[in-house]
Amino acid sequence: MKDETPARAKSAEPQPEPHLDTSGDSDEPAFSWLNPAGKGSGPAAGSSASPAAPSPADSPAAASSTAGGGSAVNGPIQPESRADRKAAEAAAEAPGEDSSPVFKEPLPTSALQVRPPEEEVERRNAQRESAANAKPVAPRVMQVLLAVFFPLVLLILAVRAVTSPLFLWVEYNRPGFPGDGYGFSTDDRMTYGSYAVDYLSNWSGPRYLGDLVHRSGDKLFKDGEVSHMADVKLVILSTFGAGVLLVLFSIVAILYLRKRSTGGVRRGLFAGSIVTLVIILGLGTLAVLGWQQFFTEFHRIFFADGSWTFSLDDTLIRLFPGQFWIDAGMVIAGLVLLASLVTLVLTWPTRRRRGLAKDVAAPAAVEE
Repeated sequence: MKDETPARAKSAEPQPEPHLDTSGDSDEPAFSWLNPAGKGSGPAAGSSASPAAPSPADSPAAASSTAGGGSAVNGPIQPESRADRKAAEAAAEAPGEDSSPVFKEPLPTSALQVRPPEEEVERRNAQRESAANAKPVAPRVMQVLLAVFFPLVLLILAVRAVTSPLFLWVEYNRPGFPGDGYGFSTDDRMTYGSYAVDYLSNWSGPRYLGDLVHRSGDKLFKDGEVSHMADVKLVILSTFGAGVLLVLFSIVAILYLRKRSTGGVRRGLFAGSIVTLVIILGLGTLAVLGWQQFFTEFHRIFFADGSWTFSLDDTLIRLFPGQFWIDAGMVIAGLVLLASLVTLVLTWPTRRRRGLAKDVAAPAAVEE
């Protein structure tokens, strides 16, 4: 036990670091950090030094100062680790930025730190603000088309409602409707009138009406009447075909506005209902002030002169007297007027429909 204690005490004492001899190291730059600071960092410095010249580290003063204080007074402190030595040499040998012969590539983003002229900045800001506040053109075009198509679609639908056997039955059986002075009963009118109305909406030729005969065997419709009904059929079918296209375009506009423009459908239908009311009120005023003139001018637009005038004993006049067209015009105007008023009420721009209820409630919540 007594012999082991001194041995442990001796082994606990710190051992001096071994002296590294760097004279035989390679001259490669990777080992330049092994050379002492006083001898230079490259192979040229080592070769130019005289082997007989004593170094400052070999002098007695340097040795005494190193042994006494642990550091050299006139020389730099030698780092203990390899990383520290390399960092110290890099800091000591780094030349100034202005005197460095090495070309340095500027950073790619260095130009972004250069502020353009104030006029250019204001111009760009104005363009960004204008682009942010500008509204797309396509939704506006769709709203205008929807507003234009709306009264036409309503008018065509109302005409289709009038050209039906149901309207004929209501007209022939309503009180006050004038009777036929040439012998047609209500049943005869309903039968022959249904043939005429069906001909307007089917794909049959003129023989559909030209081959009809009275009980006596005579032709029911004269050639002039059949020719006029063929012209009416062409106008009616063209109108119904245009109505189908307008309905399809309106559906496309509605679907587009629902996705691209908030409230665009409502604004388009609201404008269309106003346009419809203006048109119906204007045409109704003209019809009331002069129905015969209005009826004549309407026929001149679609038919040639002389092709739509008949005598009182012709079948078309006996089936569709003047009162029939007055009632038909009133029904068309009433249906269109009713549909436009309902649309106007449903699309009226209230604060809730315009989305202003939330905008008003938000400041109130902030104030509370």
